[in-house]
Amino acid sequence: MVNLDTLILLTALLVSFVAAPLIFLIPEEQRTLRTLVNMVAAVVKLSLVMFMVWGVANGRDFALSFTVMETVSFRLRADALGLMFAGLSSLLWFCTTIYAVGYLEKSPNRKRFFGFFSLCVGSTLGIALSANLFTFLLFYELLTLSTYPLIVHRGTPQALKAGAIYLRYTLGGGVVLLVGMVSLQVLAGDVVFGEGQLDQMDAEHTPALIVTFALLVGGLGVKAALVPLHGWLPQAMVAPAPVSALLHAVAVVKAGAFGIVRVIYDVYGLGFAQQIGVLAGLAIIASFTIIYGSLRAMAQSDIKRLLAYSTVSQVSYIVLGIALFGPMGTIAAMSHLLHQGLMKSTLFFCAGNYAQELDIHRIEELDGVGWRMPVTSLAFTIGALGMIGIPPVAGFISKWYLGMAALESGMTWVIVVLMLSTILNAAYFLPVIYRLWFKPAPHDELDRWPEARLAGGLETSYWLMGPAIATAVFSLLAGMLAGVPFSPLQWATLIVNQEYVP
Repeated sequence: MVNLDTLILLTALLVSFVAAPLIFLIPEEQRTLRTLVNMVAAVVKLSLVMFMVWGVANGRDFALSFTVMETVSFRLRADALGLMFAGLSSLLWFCTTIYAVGYLEKSPNRKRFFGFFSLCVGSTLGIALSANLFTFLLFYELLTLSTYPLIVHRGTPQALKAGAIYLRYTLGGGVVLLVGMVSLQVLAGDVVFGEGQLDQMDAEHTPALIVTFALLVGGLGVKAALVPLHGWLPQAMVAPAPVSALLHAVAVVKAGAFGIVRVIYDVYGLGFAQQIGVLAGLAIIASFTIIYGSLRAMAQSDIKRLLAYSTVSQVSYIVLGIALFGPMGTIAAMSHLLHQGLMKSTLFFCAGNYAQELDIHRIEELDGVGWRMPVTSLAFTIGALGMIGIPPVAGFISKWYLGMAALESGMTWVIVVLMLSTILNAAYFLPVIYRLWFKPAPHDELDRWPEARLAGGLETSYWLMGPAIATAVFSLLAGMLAGVPFSPLQWATLIVNQEYVP
């Protein structure tokens, strides 16, 4: 007999998978009906995830499991860590759905886009709610397959090339992840997240567990864009802006980073991972990725490619926080999972607005645009300042806790990495902000811009402007109200206080 909590869990997971075939069946010209299905599914998913957040905070248990074959089971569970990722993906899916409706209003093949869009977000929620590696792998690979049509949506040679590169990287990473999962299955059986099964293993298995750890993190590191596994991400920027936001802030990159957190935190356990010596090397890889991504971002002239390399750098803060071994680093990593998603969504929404309204794609074309599109540009400025780590935006909270974690763990060299990263962040974001607000626009652009203004004096449509404003405000509130209950920082602290084993 399925109880109410299990039914809520299943409904939250399946609503996107039910919406997808409905969207595929709706005729292309019936925009209103397709939008209604999209929005109803997004609202239902967000509402149920928020209910589960409240329920878990009050001791309710949302879980489902059944045996697939001997020693292999399908398991779902809404724990505090999974709901942190589920809450992020549900909230940003809601915002991205609104944005995508406006962005693709006059584009062909909208039902195909939104159908796979729903499958993509359903897969992401499945990843968040997975309770063992087998279930995680199923949804992880489904995410790969459902994201590919979004990357190649425009059908241009550049889009098809980017899609082929994406598949080579992610399917290869999936194979490596599968080998790691099978290896762990042989060593320890069906490892359920959070049960500490590896702690009891004999020392003779340590070399095999180290190799298995490398396979798992290597497979996940492709989607998390760890260097040198990041090559697919800048190429995928040929996709429409809603897809870019989905890749960077909601689904793919976050799924890889979240998977690494799961492996370290809930499969190996922080204490055991530290004991067998796998965290120090991961901290070095993450630190290198942070600096490398920032250096590459400085060399970009295309706005979306700059943001892509910024993601390569910023997502590795999550990996670095976990690798610092300690409660403070874990809090920093988990809160940055949400902080970075909010800020990066804001930046990609704004980049899409510039492209849609003024056909601007390159940084040097932004001169004076802040006065033509002030709301979008203010939102972009908030997101960029947050990425640098300037208070009161949420990015400051992440970097502050990472710095304290480095001191707490005795890894003072990480402070140097954080300082250098902040300087580099400022070096590629502040010139963009300067162009927006302080450089005069060329005269030929001034002549062209008024013709692009919509009726009523709006700088762009409500569908495009609303999500950018919302995520920018959330980025500010996550920093300014970091101490209130259910903020990203406090939810991360709750996870650590409940489950952290020193």
